Amino acid sequence: MSSKNDVRLGLFIVVAGVVILLGKLGVFGFLGRTLWPLAVIIVGILVHMLFFSNRVRAYVLIPGGVLVVYGLLFGICNLWGWGLMSYLWPILMFGVAVGVYEYYMFEKPKPEGVLLIALLLGVVSLVLLFFTLLHTGGIYVLALLLIAIGIWFIFGRGKPKGKKWNGGW
Repeated sequence: MSSKNDVRLGLFIVVAGVVILLGKLGVFGFLGRTLWPLAVIIVGILVHMLFFSNRVRAYVLIPGGVLVVYGLLFGICNLWGWGLMSYLWPILMFGVAVGVYEYYMFEKPKPEGVLLIALLLGVVSLVLLFFTLLHTGGIYVLALLLIAIGIWFIFGRGKPKGKKWNGGW
């Protein structure tokens, strides 16, 4: 019969062996290369949790919002290629807008001028994103969206429900 210490030592040795084996097989390298944006998102969420548990003031929401948006952007680029960054770079400015807007929403009393800064940054970043996406297949999406809206205006909007059209008579 082995003692509890022998069992613990044995488990530790097995776990160490598994960790070394997984490391040599490249599992940790793959996970690190693939999932690192998740770490950025988690840090942003932890910052938000600190604020909502009343441990820190609202100004920490600025970097918290930035980290969450950047983590999502980096995750998209990590999955589908970093060439996307040439089109998605305005989201970097949008991340700052999100953080500043969160600060405005939760700071008491409301700081003056902060909402204007957040909205200005957000609108500028979305306009820049729109124009950068026009150089991709986004122009086709815009064309289809305009066609769908036009069809909706022609056939679906403005007609009273339950009444038949009598030809204008």
